Amino acid sequence: MRPWTLVTGGAGYVGSIVVDELLERGHRVRVLDSLLHGPVPSLLRMWGREDFDFVHGDVRDADARRAALRDVGAVVHLAAIVGDPACSREPDEARSVNQEGTHELLDDATDAGVQRLVFASTCSNYGKMADSSMLATEEFELRPVSLYAETKVAAELDVLSRSYNGLKTCCLRFATVYGASPRMRFDLTVNEFTRDVCLDRDLVVSGEQFWRPYVHVRDAARSVVLALEAPSELVAGEVFNVGMTSENYRKLDLVEFLRERIPQMQVEFVHRDEDPRDYKVSFDKVNQRLGFGAQRSVLDGIDEVIGLVRSGMLGDPDADVYRN
Repeated sequence: MRPWTLVTGGAGYVGSIVVDELLERGHRVRVLDSLLHGPVPSLLRMWGREDFDFVHGDVRDADARRAALRDVGAVVHLAAIVGDPACSREPDEARSVNQEGTHELLDDATDAGVQRLVFASTCSNYGKMADSSMLATEEFELRPVSLYAETKVAAELDVLSRSYNGLKTCCLRFATVYGASPRMRFDLTVNEFTRDVCLDRDLVVSGEQFWRPYVHVRDAARSVVLALEAPSELVAGEVFNVGMTSENYRKLDLVEFLRERIPQMQVEFVHRDEDPRDYKVSFDKVNQRLGFGAQRSVLDGIDEVIGLVRSGMLGDPDADVYRN
């Protein structure tokens, strides 16, 4: 029987879609998740499938971790305290989950004979580039300016150092993610801006001149499957930026995209110093090595989120459940 593929954080914003993608590809999928943000409908509907299993637990819990790793051939490690605000609010918890939890998972995965591990990282690791007109490749200096990015940089080093003998590891640095997910989030730039404009709020924007890359959550999930199924010699010990080079934008560009859809929107630009990230990213490597190309654009995501908010399906889009 085919070994299980373990997805840590499989009930999350990206993880819930990764689980869908893997099941569609014929994987037997086990999820390890603490359900910090509550149950996820996409996982509830999978209950009872022979190719789906769920372990309720924290990635730092040794018993839960080892139970989840039983008969596992590959791991997708998504479990983390995600985002600058969440990490800043509880810094000790962020370091514990993002660094120590990853370290312990790597130890146990190696002992369990796991063959492949894909680690979810972030393009935030590039921080504030000295020259934002340049496109950051995977070889660029990492200059994290937030605790979240610092924990991801440290975890990356740990993950890549393990890519020897039986366990083959790789890291995916996701661009800023957006779009609809079963575990919806509105604390992500595109989703947040779109929600607020749909609700007829004045849009308050800071750092409108700074650059960031963006990727749809379903494209991010698809990149995980590509990395997991690629020949090990293509990915072992490697880092891949995940996104499309043409999808590097300033917040000012996002405002204009929204104005195309909702011309009457009102915008206020304000000065704030808390988020100085400014970087554009090259995604040539993931395209050339893994054949990855984004299938959705930021404009597609804006249309998708407009439809979702206006549908009423979410209830209160401001509810705590929709943010980290």
